[in-house]
Amino acid sequence: MKYSYEELAGMIDHSLLHPTMTDRELEEGCQLAARYGVASVCVKPYFVKRAAQLLSGTKVKVGAVIGFPHGNSTTESKRYETELACKDGAVEIDMVINIGKALGGAWDYVEQDIRLVCDEAHKHGAKVKVIFENDYLANGGAGLTSENFKRKLGQISERAGADWIKTSTGYGFVKGPDGKYNYQGATEADLRLMRESVSTRVQVKAAGGVRDLDGLIRVRELGASRCGASATAAILDDYRARAKSEP
Repeated sequence: MKYSYEELAGMIDHSLLHPTMTDRELEEGCQLAARYGVASVCVKPYFVKRAAQLLSGTKVKVGAVIGFPHGNSTTESKRYETELACKDGAVEIDMVINIGKALGGAWDYVEQDIRLVCDEAHKHGAKVKVIFENDYLANGGAGLTSENFKRKLGQISERAGADWIKTSTGYGFVKGPDGKYNYQGATEADLRLMRESVSTRVQVKAAGGVRDLDGLIRVRELGASRCGASATAAILDDYRARAKSEP
């Protein structure tokens, strides 16, 4: 195999965010993350304290989502949610930008929204991933093409102190012509663009749509250092099976 198990498992943020997940399912998800040795779990804010207890003594980090999934909370709510999550044991914060404000060109608002979350998280020694929700940005906004819009968001996020920029929440469903909702999540084009839009100080996280080992390897080769995944067991079991079959 081109990459070691540790390199690939160390990219995965095991996603435990589906709204129907029970506490028992969340606990089982944390235990799975520990067994597979992934980078982190990404959990709902109310579950951070319990996740930190379950993962104490392991190398798996606890991450929390903020303003999830649509970014519409007030900036002060996001900052306070970050403070609470960090006090409960979160060491990584995945925040959603205010998408409507960005599309309307309120760049100062967007930057301040990100900055206050970053400042709060960094005060507690935590790192921040800023979620763009690219499925909502396919037509651009504020007089910018989609590509230039995403570049600007990258630049703003870096200036505001982001440690990662992230493609999606996994819940950015867009209504199609047939009336059905769907999303793409992390695309190759977006990952390339996002990697190019920021300096090497800022990392890139892929999220949404990465469901197998080949997909994980591909986003790594496109420059992503982390990948949100719920199919963690299937991905890493496939790695072990392939590695075992190699001469």
